[in-house]
Amino acid sequence: MGCSTKLLLALFFASSLLIQGILGEIVCEDLPTDVCAFTISSSGKRCLLENQVGNNGETEYQCRTSEVVVERMAEYMETDECVSACGVDRNSVGISSDSLLEPQFTAKLCSPACYQNCPNIVDLYFNLAAGEGVFLPDLCEAQRTNPHRSMLVILSSGAAEASVPAAPAPAPM
Repeated sequence: MGCSTKLLLALFFASSLLIQGILGEIVCEDLPTDVCAFTISSSGKRCLLENQVGNNGETEYQCRTSEVVVERMAEYMETDECVSACGVDRNSVGISSDSLLEPQFTAKLCSPACYQNCPNIVDLYFNLAAGEGVFLPDLCEAQRTNPHRSMLVILSSGAAEASVPAAPAPAPM
């Protein structure tokens, strides 16, 4: 390699590091805990907030990269407006489909302010609902037309069965 080629390669490498620093690659483990939840890393994986008990006995929070890949969405940090409009909490450790059983939460999630403007949160809950056999657009339609019916959509899907303990079998006579 000639001197000019080496110089050109070194210049290219230095500029790529500079561009990467300017663009700000999102690495979950580097994020502060207060913006971890509802963020998607540069690799397209969801960031999640985890807790553990530290050496001093106090709960410590850390941002980690999950194995969940979000199609067509990378380097995305949900806005505070969406967090508020959708009724989610950035400080939640773990996200569960149980929140879909709460009418107040479902109303916020299905509201136009959330459903039409917050694709990351909607995608997350779309997948959680699908895991329970519920199609989120149907749940939101039921929420808009008859909020009491939306609960029936979830209950009839079997999503709530795992949350409700089975009744004990009658004693043999």
